[in-house]
Amino acid sequence: MEVPNENQSFDLLINEKKLINQSKHFLLDLYGCDYEKLNDESFLRCTLNNAAKLANATVLNLISNKFEPQGVTAIALLAESHVSIHTWPESHFSAVDIYTCGHNMRPEIASKFFIKALKAEEHILRIIKRNPPAAVNNQIRKAF
Repeated sequence: MEVPNENQSFDLLINEKKLINQSKHFLLDLYGCDYEKLNDESFLRCTLNNAAKLANATVLNLISNKFEPQGVTAIALLAESHVSIHTWPESHFSAVDIYTCGHNMRPEIASKFFIKALKAEEHILRIIKRNPPAAVNNQIRKAF
């Protein structure tokens, strides 16, 4: 596998008509959050689950880990992709990742929910539009 150097450019897809820009990847940094909430694994699991449902997603599984002396990492595996959170309570900081695919997804609402639930004083939101081929979005898949 070749690793590109920093001066190398990437070729664009020639047939961009096959891309429909249905996927959104939200990177949300939350500052000045409530320490107790950032360190409460159960609360964060519920928050992830609720945020995913507000985004109109189907939660398939949810896993989490509490660290010592503080901090939590949790991820909700979605039929439509994933939602994750990493917390640093001692710094009142959290990094949230919301990746949703499909026409009916509402990651904007999930982002607002995280900001409120964690009582963030400030936040930075970066939105990346992902471009899977149209064939990917036209597939019918069922979660078991």
